[in-house]
Amino acid sequence: MDRFTDRRVIVTGAGSGIGAATTARLLDEGATVVAFDISADGLAATAAAAAQAGTDKQLTTGVLDIAVEDDVIAAVDTAVADLGGLDVLVNVAAMQTCSHTHETTLADWNRTLAVNLTGTFLMTRQALPALLASGRGVVVNFTSTAATFAHPYMAAYAASKGGILSFTHSLALEYSKQGLRAVNIQPGGVSTALANSTLDKMPDGYDIGLWAKQTPLLHGTDNAILGDASAVASVIAMVASDDGAFVTGTEIRVDGGAHA
Repeated sequence: MDRFTDRRVIVTGAGSGIGAATTARLLDEGATVVAFDISADGLAATAAAAAQAGTDKQLTTGVLDIAVEDDVIAAVDTAVADLGGLDVLVNVAAMQTCSHTHETTLADWNRTLAVNLTGTFLMTRQALPALLASGRGVVVNFTSTAATFAHPYMAAYAASKGGILSFTHSLALEYSKQGLRAVNIQPGGVSTALANSTLDKMPDGYDIGLWAKQTPLLHGTDNAILGDASAVASVIAMVASDDGAFVTGTEIRVDGGAHA
């Protein structure tokens, strides 16, 4: 498919997991992509994959901490100038801390919200003028199933994702008459570095039984328990293309039926 041959895209969190898979998918469909991540090594891997796929000429990468306002302003402005505009923003970048809520430090709480919620806001705010100018702008945000379903020991993460959910609905309504669409993606049970390290971050004395409702009903690639990041990337590609032209102000849950 070539749904993105004339689309200019920014993807955050592009150095691993869903962000890397999304970058690869959109490049494969013809997009010109500026990929951001806080990890230079991760971005190098994404660029290497693009080179192997023969799509590297469509890709530019940049190291960025989306929680730093001045850096976001400079990075987005440069990307929009280099791309000659912007059609799609995919806000994947996130972090996760795990702890008993009564032991959660203010520093961990603030950093989680700063990256996940404020970072998503900063990227979106800076990209909005260009997205609106395109006349077909799309913002794809990530809320996680933690935004709507209980995830134990992850109060800060869940709160940040709940904020993104509400933020995205506000965007969809506020800018609907200007042609902008805003959609939430809610992944769960997907194999990524963040998800795969969740249990390793659990606090002492945690109850594994509380995670019983997080298991996907469907199996991933090669019968894996968790789904592949490419499954989420395919949904993003649909939503951000003209195939998703009647989709806005809603959530699409991609969790293998874990929360059916």
